[in-house]
Amino acid sequence: MTDDNFDLTQPELSREDLLIVDDPRFTEETVALVTGAASGIGQATAVALAANGLTVVGADIDTDGMEETKEIADDVGASGRIEAVETDLTDDEDVGAVVEAAADLGDLRYVANIAGMQHIDSIAEFPMEKYDLLQDLMVRSPFVTAKKTIPHIENTDDGVGAIANMSSVHGHYATERKPAYITAKHAIAGLTRAIAAEGNGTLRGFSVSVGYVLTPLMVNQIEDTAEQRGISKQEVVEDVMLGQARTKEMMTPAEVANLFTIGFSRHGKHLNGADMLWDGGYTNTYQ
Repeated sequence: MTDDNFDLTQPELSREDLLIVDDPRFTEETVALVTGAASGIGQATAVALAANGLTVVGADIDTDGMEETKEIADDVGASGRIEAVETDLTDDEDVGAVVEAAADLGDLRYVANIAGMQHIDSIAEFPMEKYDLLQDLMVRSPFVTAKKTIPHIENTDDGVGAIANMSSVHGHYATERKPAYITAKHAIAGLTRAIAAEGNGTLRGFSVSVGYVLTPLMVNQIEDTAEQRGISKQEVVEDVMLGQARTKEMMTPAEVANLFTIGFSRHGKHLNGADMLWDGGYTNTYQ
């Protein structure tokens, strides 16, 4: 099978893609911190929250990507603003600095820990420098972000807020050649529950798990998998990625961003310590 006419382009974000929620805390005085906001799910989430009227601080090392995020927010007519803070999320001091920058802009109530990476290799062949980098970005950084953010949420007038962590179907089960990613996503489940346990019901922790999403990270993964397995990119998507799913299409970043929106909103007040699993049937069906 060839890849002729097989499109792996991330769809452009429009206002019609975004869930707009009526919530008394979704105002410019309320701040949401979004990591990995320069591309993919993080970018869409930053735009979605700004479209809901929040002041959003985007934390990412990619300054050009963050400028693009701000432009997209303008294009969709977002009523909230996005402030970009160049941040190395593997540096504890940088993480602390971006949290303080967010707190300076208003009531810091919401955090979306979305930044991530992928490396595909077997356990026996996995380069430890890649393992360490992945764990620093996807486990330590969300932990430090929560550590630095919790006092600010608790110091708001009512202590209401939420810390949301990007998980995955790989936080529920394991497949071959993604051991570091799978380890990190299982760890995120523990952090999410720990946040909920300490939050006294007003400060919530939740995670978001989805299947395969058409992002730049996923396009790279598709290409790597095609090369390693000696098959086409279309076969990777249709047979490897969507073969087990019941919903036979990849999610869009906007669809994932909407889950963060509803989770942060008043409609998510009973979502605490749990995972929002929107995976098209990956984990709870089999053939």
